[in-house]
Amino acid sequence: MAASEEHYTLARPEFDRPVKILIVVAPYYKDIADQLIAGARAEIEACGGTHELVEVPGALEVPTAIGIAERMSNFDGYVALGCIVRGETTHYDTVCNDSSRGLTLLGLQGLCIGNGILTVENMAQAEVRAQADGQNKGGGAAAAALHLIALSRKWGAARKGVGFVPAKDEYQIAGDSKDPNIA
Repeated sequence: MAASEEHYTLARPEFDRPVKILIVVAPYYKDIADQLIAGARAEIEACGGTHELVEVPGALEVPTAIGIAERMSNFDGYVALGCIVRGETTHYDTVCNDSSRGLTLLGLQGLCIGNGILTVENMAQAEVRAQADGQNKGGGAAAAALHLIALSRKWGAARKGVGFVPAKDEYQIAGDSKDPNIA
């Protein structure tokens, strides 16, 4: 059983300036979500970071909320939390695969995301994995996001655009008040 296995855990990253994390949770199974949140908060706070929490209707909305936050706010990283329990239909497969795929695509775009969306066969498995004083998958997801933030800070600031400055901005930077190409 997974609970009796020992796993290597990376040392907690250290930061010269605090990190700001958005925790996005789908609280469909509220007791499970609360445990995941507790673990994530404790890990973020242990690094001296701050966090905000938002709830979304389900696991499929978690990647969308993170994408919106990335475009419209200033978070260093994200923690995705929720629980998907296998049911009688293939909906389980769709939700597991698509929420994971959405998070992976955002990560490949450079977002620092820890995926703590549990995908389990039954509630007993979810409870064991969610417990903040047990397997602590919420804390593990926060740790993953924090490690990615540390890497992104090590390798440089985020890059925006494709390397050119639009003409309008170029003249503003040079201090000119008017573009000479406009009559």
